Amino acid sequence: MTIKDKTKTKKMRCSEDVVEIFKTVLQSESEVDQDKEHFWIMGLNCKNTIKYIELISLGSLTSAIVHPRETFRLACMKGVASIVAVHNHPSGDPAPSQDDIELTQRLKQAGDILGIKMLDHIIIGETGHFSFIDQKML
Repeated sequence: MTIKDKTKTKKMRCSEDVVEIFKTVLQSESEVDQDKEHFWIMGLNCKNTIKYIELISLGSLTSAIVHPRETFRLACMKGVASIVAVHNHPSGDPAPSQDDIELTQRLKQAGDILGIKMLDHIIIGETGHFSFIDQKML
Protein backbone atom coordinates (compact mmCIF):
# COMPACT_ATOMS: atom_id res chain seq x y z
CA MET A 1 0.00 0.00 0.00
CA THR A 2 1.42 3.37 -1.00
CA ILE A 3 0.13 6.69 0.35
CA LYS A 4 -0.19 9.54 -2.13
CA ASP A 5 -1.33 13.01 -1.17
CA LYS A 6 -0.31 16.64 -0.89
CA THR A 7 2.48 15.80 1.60
CA LYS A 8 4.69 14.94 -1.38
CA THR A 9 5.69 18.59 -1.74
CA LYS A 10 6.64 19.00 1.92
CA LYS A 11 10.34 19.06 2.75
CA MET A 12 11.38 16.92 5.73
CA ARG A 13 13.70 18.95 7.98
CA CYS A 14 13.44 17.17 11.34
CA SER A 15 11.80 14.26 13.14
CA GLU A 16 8.81 16.44 14.10
CA ASP A 17 8.01 17.00 10.40
CA VAL A 18 7.86 13.23 9.87
CA VAL A 19 5.83 12.61 13.04
CA GLU A 20 3.27 15.23 11.99
CA ILE A 21 2.59 13.36 8.75
CA PHE A 22 2.51 9.90 10.31
CA LYS A 23 0.16 10.81 13.14
CA THR A 24 -2.37 11.66 10.42
CA VAL A 25 -1.59 8.45 8.53
CA LEU A 26 -1.98 6.30 11.65
CA GLN A 27 -5.25 8.01 12.63
CA SER A 28 -6.67 7.18 9.20
CA GLU A 29 -6.16 3.44 9.76
CA SER A 30 -9.22 1.38 10.56
CA GLU A 31 -10.03 0.99 14.25
CA VAL A 32 -9.14 -2.72 14.05
CA ASP A 33 -5.67 -1.99 12.65
CA GLN A 34 -4.86 0.75 15.18
CA ASP A 35 -3.99 -1.94 17.73
CA LYS A 36 -1.32 -3.40 15.44
CA GLU A 37 2.23 -2.33 14.76
CA HIS A 38 2.65 -0.60 11.39
CA PHE A 39 6.07 -0.24 9.76
CA TRP A 40 6.32 2.45 7.07
CA ILE A 41 9.08 3.71 4.81
CA MET A 42 9.19 7.27 3.55
CA GLY A 43 11.34 7.67 0.43
CA LEU A 44 12.92 11.08 -0.12
CA ASN A 45 14.67 12.73 -3.05
CA CYS A 46 17.98 14.61 -2.77
CA LYS A 47 16.11 17.72 -1.51
CA ASN A 48 14.39 15.70 1.27
CA THR A 49 11.02 16.02 -0.43
CA ILE A 50 8.76 12.98 -0.14
CA LYS A 51 8.65 10.69 -3.18
CA TYR A 52 6.53 8.01 -1.53
CA ILE A 53 5.24 6.59 1.74
CA GLU A 54 4.72 2.83 1.80
CA LEU A 55 3.42 0.44 4.43
CA ILE A 56 6.04 -2.33 4.60
CA SER A 57 4.48 -4.45 7.33
CA LEU A 58 1.26 -4.64 9.31
CA GLY A 59 2.09 -6.73 12.34
CA SER A 60 0.60 -7.74 15.64
CA LEU A 61 0.13 -5.94 18.93
CA THR A 62 3.83 -6.18 19.77
CA SER A 63 5.77 -6.67 16.55
CA ALA A 64 5.94 -6.33 12.78
CA ILE A 65 8.11 -8.50 10.55
CA VAL A 66 10.46 -6.30 8.55
CA HIS A 67 13.21 -7.40 6.17
CA PRO A 68 15.70 -5.09 4.41
CA ARG A 69 14.72 -6.62 1.05
CA GLU A 70 11.14 -5.33 1.28
CA THR A 71 12.27 -2.10 2.89
CA PHE A 72 14.55 -1.12 0.00
CA ARG A 73 12.64 -2.70 -2.92
CA LEU A 74 10.59 0.39 -3.76
CA ALA A 75 13.44 2.71 -2.76
CA CYS A 76 15.60 1.11 -5.47
CA MET A 77 12.80 1.13 -8.06
CA LYS A 78 11.98 4.81 -7.44
CA GLY A 79 15.63 5.90 -7.21
CA VAL A 80 15.33 7.73 -3.91
CA ALA A 81 18.33 9.34 -2.21
CA SER A 82 17.28 8.44 1.33
CA ILE A 83 14.64 6.82 3.51
CA VAL A 84 13.07 7.34 6.90
CA ALA A 85 11.67 4.29 8.71
CA VAL A 86 8.64 4.92 10.90
CA HIS A 87 6.63 2.58 13.07
CA ASN A 88 4.17 2.80 15.90
CA HIS A 89 4.04 1.12 19.28
CA PRO A 90 0.39 0.32 20.07
CA SER A 91 1.38 0.08 23.75
CA GLY A 92 1.82 3.86 23.64
CA ASP A 93 5.45 3.79 24.82
CA PRO A 94 7.78 4.98 22.03
CA ALA A 95 10.96 3.60 23.66
CA PRO A 96 12.79 1.25 21.26
CA SER A 97 13.04 -2.45 22.00
CA GLN A 98 16.27 -4.37 21.46
CA ASP A 99 14.71 -5.72 18.24
CA ASP A 100 14.04 -2.13 17.09
CA ILE A 101 17.69 -1.21 17.72
CA GLU A 102 19.00 -4.27 15.86
CA LEU A 103 16.62 -3.71 12.93
CA THR A 104 17.74 -0.09 12.66
CA GLN A 105 21.38 -1.19 12.45
CA ARG A 106 20.55 -3.80 9.77
CA LEU A 107 18.59 -1.30 7.70
CA LYS A 108 21.39 1.26 7.93
CA GLN A 109 23.92 -1.35 6.76
CA ALA A 110 21.69 -2.37 3.84
CA GLY A 111 21.20 1.26 2.87
CA ASP A 112 24.94 1.90 3.01
CA ILE A 113 25.53 -1.02 0.61
CA LEU A 114 22.82 0.23 -1.78
CA GLY A 115 23.84 3.89 -1.58
CA ILE A 116 20.52 4.92 -0.03
CA LYS A 117 21.00 6.84 3.19
CA MET A 118 18.83 5.97 6.17
CA LEU A 119 18.10 9.38 7.69
CA ASP A 120 16.16 8.22 10.74
CA HIS A 121 14.00 5.57 12.35
CA ILE A 122 11.13 7.08 14.30
CA ILE A 123 8.87 5.24 16.72
CA ILE A 124 5.51 6.85 17.46
CA GLY A 125 3.58 6.18 20.65
CA GLU A 126 0.74 7.89 22.46
CA THR A 127 3.18 9.56 24.86
CA GLY A 128 5.39 11.02 22.12
CA HIS A 129 7.99 9.79 19.68
CA PHE A 130 11.52 8.41 19.68
CA SER A 131 13.98 9.42 16.95
CA PHE A 132 17.15 7.38 16.54
CA ILE A 133 18.94 10.35 14.97
CA ASP A 134 17.81 12.79 17.68
CA GLN A 135 19.11 10.35 20.31
CA LYS A 136 22.39 9.95 18.36
CA MET A 137 21.77 6.22 17.87
CA LEU A 138 22.02 6.37 14.06
